[in-house]
Amino acid sequence: MNRLGTVIGFTFKNKVRTKSFLITTLLLALVMTIGIHVPFFIQLFQGDDAAGNKIGIAAQENTEIAQQIEDYVAELPDNDIVFVRMEDEDTAALNKQAQTQDLAGYLQIVTAPPAADGSTAFPQVSYVSEGGSVPTDVQAVLQPALESAKTRFITEGALSDEQIAQLTTPVQLGASSYDETSGTGTAGAEEDKFNPMNFITVYVLMTLFFFSAMLTGNMIASEVTSEKSSRVMEILITSVSPLTQMFGKVIGVFLVGLLQIAVFGVTIAVNLMLPYNRDVLAGFDLDFSQMPYDVLIYGLIFYVLGYFLYALLYAAVGSIVSRTEDLGQAVTPLTMLSLAAFYIGIFSLNNTDSLLMKISSFVPFTSPTTMIARIGLGEIAFWEIAVSLVLLLASIFFFGWLSAKIYRTGVLMYGKRPSFKELRKAMKAYKI
Repeated sequence: MNRLGTVIGFTFKNKVRTKSFLITTLLLALVMTIGIHVPFFIQLFQGDDAAGNKIGIAAQENTEIAQQIEDYVAELPDNDIVFVRMEDEDTAALNKQAQTQDLAGYLQIVTAPPAADGSTAFPQVSYVSEGGSVPTDVQAVLQPALESAKTRFITEGALSDEQIAQLTTPVQLGASSYDETSGTGTAGAEEDKFNPMNFITVYVLMTLFFFSAMLTGNMIASEVTSEKSSRVMEILITSVSPLTQMFGKVIGVFLVGLLQIAVFGVTIAVNLMLPYNRDVLAGFDLDFSQMPYDVLIYGLIFYVLGYFLYALLYAAVGSIVSRTEDLGQAVTPLTMLSLAAFYIGIFSLNNTDSLLMKISSFVPFTSPTTMIARIGLGEIAFWEIAVSLVLLLASIFFFGWLSAKIYRTGVLMYGKRPSFKELRKAMKAYKI
């Protein structure tokens, strides 16, 4: 145990002091900082948003309709559009006035010619701006306001304000299962699953596992291969047992990965706590009091277990490679496995109860991502989680035993990469 601690400490200090670790960590922290500040930079270069939210209304004789549009928009929650009445009738004068007052654009409401039967038609409304198009956020506000004004124009007071509001409100189509309609389902629990914090937690944990498996796994394999190619392994093998070396490297690099994650977490937290970034975060309407701690705990458990499963295999693969040039080709199968686990989970976030997700959540190589997606965004029984954990633990013990035998024989086999027959024959001489 004492020697295991020595190997862990040596591996941790050796990796943390390398230029590659320091430069990579600082660059990624810098990229995260820049990414978090992008909305602030955009707002800074755009200048004052108040000017961009000022819209003119050229109503001419249709002042009543213009007033209805203003009243409708004024009652909308979180509305920041300000209307400015424009008195000119000439289009050239209106354009000059809009540019002088720095308006984003203006609504031109023109009385439509009478219909064929002599009835009065709803006025023609157009949005005039420098770009000649309606911004998406402005369209989302003006469209229902115009529909409400048109309804009032057609009904001519026959409907009350409440009836007009109901008429212009879109119908919401709900969804439920057979069990929920019969009273045996848990509709409330289903709704709670699909809150933003659940989705963000699942997405972050899945991404964290993928990058950890890729970066730290390759770090372990490259270190073993470099020691073997430089013949340092022959010296190490006489003082520390191969089994102690392998598990010491795996745990040491795991601690290095945790340190890197902690640095990134502190970087994100510090940047988000800045005053101007807190306002941007508030715009996403995130409630951190709804943090799904059960999903977070399960996610960390699957993350740690999944890491050790992949790390042991990376160490075994690195031990049978004699040259660092051949390492990329040797770890390709493990890279494909981690990619499959990540992509199956990411592309199935909207359908966590599919057959593919259910099968993948019991496969040890994919369960660290797919199972956490099912826990956070789907419906899953506790026995499924327990079975997945048992299978993952059993796989760690089995592949740990297999990796130890491969590592013990592989670190002293030089030259070309050994074949499966040669490796199996050498492994028979070593019993664990």
